[in-house]
Amino acid sequence: MVLFIQHIDIEGPGTIADFLEDNAIPYVVVDLSQGDKVPKLEKDFHSVVCLGGPMNVYEEEKYRFLKEEDFLLKRIVDEGVPFLGICLGAQLIAKATGARVIKNPEKEIGWYKIVLNENGLKDDLFKDLPEVFKVFQWHGDTFGIPYGGKRLAFSELCQNQALKYGRNICGIQFHVEVTKEMIARWADVYKNELDSLEGLVSDRQKMLDDYAALEKDYMRQAEQFYVNFFTTAGLLKKKFFSF
Repeated sequence: MVLFIQHIDIEGPGTIADFLEDNAIPYVVVDLSQGDKVPKLEKDFHSVVCLGGPMNVYEEEKYRFLKEEDFLLKRIVDEGVPFLGICLGAQLIAKATGARVIKNPEKEIGWYKIVLNENGLKDDLFKDLPEVFKVFQWHGDTFGIPYGGKRLAFSELCQNQALKYGRNICGIQFHVEVTKEMIARWADVYKNELDSLEGLVSDRQKMLDDYAALEKDYMRQAEQFYVNFFTTAGLLKKKFFSF
């Protein structure tokens, strides 16, 4: 079973859940913003996916669940449970493994190119993916690479786009799971943030237009990424799914 840790209702598992359903892999979603408790690490959890959110990892006084979540993530690392952190989730796993999380020099919101470095090109997480490809971004912070970890990808505006720690602990700053509907919803809910950065980042309509233009490649890349991660996690034996 896959455990999803969700931090706000509008940032759910998206196309990852579609992938798991189509491959008959069970999952459960725990939404901390809705009062769900940080779960214990059960034997039934064969993989954990930690999703995004508008909070910062250092806001533990405002979001009390972050401290409990940090304890859970440290145990996940200690026990080697396959883990994928997305955006905030990647920052949280970086913090749990001893790296710093700070403000990025510039916010990335919209569609940007990322580049796989030598480590990324060799890592199974990015198997059969191009060296350079476009992803959806929405973040203001950035994570460091923990001691003993590896950087796998970078972008022009943010040097740390993907990390690997040990065999099964992965974090990506960008989003692979978003749908057109999710992007539109985020643009509405986070409108004040977009308005405050007018002229510096993509606006709502451009993000949706870019999605339409990139959808085919984006979905194919997402599928390959899911195949890679869940195969490494031991939950997928061969490729069955197609967007």
